[in-house]
Amino acid sequence: MNTPAHLLIGAAAFARPARGAVLWAALLGSVLPDLSLYVMAGVSLFILNIPEQVVFGQLYFSPAWQTVFAIDNSFFLWGLALGLGVWRRWHLLTVAAAAGLLHLTLDFFLHAGDGRPQFWPLSSWVFDSPVSYWDSTHHAIWVAPIAIAICVFSYVILWRRDLPAGAKLFCTALLAAELWVARQWFLFF
Repeated sequence: MNTPAHLLIGAAAFARPARGAVLWAALLGSVLPDLSLYVMAGVSLFILNIPEQVVFGQLYFSPAWQTVFAIDNSFFLWGLALGLGVWRRWHLLTVAAAAGLLHLTLDFFLHAGDGRPQFWPLSSWVFDSPVSYWDSTHHAIWVAPIAIAICVFSYVILWRRDLPAGAKLFCTALLAAELWVARQWFLFF
C-alpha cells in the first residue's frame, strides 16, 4: 500500500484517542516500515543524483537495501516491540507496534514482485503475492478502489473522533495524497 494509506488506516485503527501522543504513536508505527525506503531513495535520487531507473530497478532489489528492508519490516522485531509494550504496559509502544504490524500485514498481501523479506532474522524468504496495490497485471484495478474506500472510511473515522484542527488538516492532506498517488498508478501502470 501507499504510505498515506498506511498512515490513515493505522491511525484509524489504533489512535484512541486520536490526539496527542497516542495519535503520533499510531502515525509513527504506520510510517516506520517505509521510512528507510524514503531515506535511501531520497538520498540516492536527490543528493547522489542516481537515475530513478537505477534506484528502483537495481538498488531497491540489491542485497544491501533488502537487508535494511528485512530489518524494518520484520514481523519478529515488530512482534517483540508489541510484546514488550503489552508486558510493560507502555501504551504508546503498544500502539506504535500494533500500527507497524498492521502495515506489515497489509504489505504482505499487496506486494507482487516487490515484497520485502518480513521474517528476519530467521529467514530472507519473500512472499510473492498474486495481488498488487499498484500493478495492474496483478489485479490492482480491483485492489486500488478497495484501498481508496478503506482510506476514505479511515478518514471519516478519524474526523469523527474530534481530531485537533492541525491533525484534521494533516489527515486531509494524507487522503488527498493517497487519491493522487492512486490516480498516478492507474495512469502509468
